Amino acid sequence: MMNLPSVLSLQGCALRYDDSGGDGVPLVFSHGAGADHVMFDAQSAYLRARGYRVVTWDMRGHGLSRPAGVRFTAEQAIADLCGLITHLALDRPVLVGQSLGGNLSQAVVRRRPDLARALIVIDSTWNTAPLSWKERLLVKAAAPSLSMIPAKSLPGMMAEASAVTEGARADARRAFSQLSKKEFVQVWRATVEFLDPDPRYRTPVPVCLIRGERDRTGNISTAMPRWAEAEGVKEVVIPGAGHISNQDDPHAVNAAIEAFLRTVPASKRAPR
Repeated sequence: MMNLPSVLSLQGCALRYDDSGGDGVPLVFSHGAGADHVMFDAQSAYLRARGYRVVTWDMRGHGLSRPAGVRFTAEQAIADLCGLITHLALDRPVLVGQSLGGNLSQAVVRRRPDLARALIVIDSTWNTAPLSWKERLLVKAAAPSLSMIPAKSLPGMMAEASAVTEGARADARRAFSQLSKKEFVQVWRATVEFLDPDPRYRTPVPVCLIRGERDRTGNISTAMPRWAEAEGVKEVVIPGAGHISNQDDPHAVNAAIEAFLRTVPASKRAPR
């Protein structure tokens, strides 16, 4: 569903978005690195049908929000998401993010906890987790390693590493092919910028953690269980799914999101 009819112009970029409107609890979906809003088609349709106000968007330099205008950085992504929430006058939306979108959503909640009523993170690492020396080394090596992959091979390799089902892989290849190799590496570098270890930090709003059982991207498979334990919540592991679990098994992820949303207060009053 390549259809984002609305535009918000920020810092030289026409950010494209779609807002279902209505009085339901608002949710803002932020996609992963190199992907676009299409990855949330199944979640959008499911939750709209149940009365939620669903906002999807393409991040700067992704999908229909091209050209980027200015360089993609963590700070710019935070400003863009906060700007979109303000522009739409959303009352403390639930922030839902996959991979990079999860890192971004975590950062916005940490920076502006007043803006969100809850956080749903899908297949993303824990921004504030303490990092071992091995994890620090892997983080530093990630961008240089990507830079060594031939440009024509990058979309296919990333899709194979990200998804298990052929449908999810096909959509990932489509989305990844929209970015040049230089653009993709820059987005990856920005993803790393979100990592800011702080073992004492705890998410100030209700949090739901969803992970594909076969997600082998970065340290997600080890970091998310530790994150869940630290927050005192139970992570939702999607059997047989990979890094893009919401596309590998949309039904299971939809059910997990809906179950969590039932526990989130619909009141517009901020918690004390």
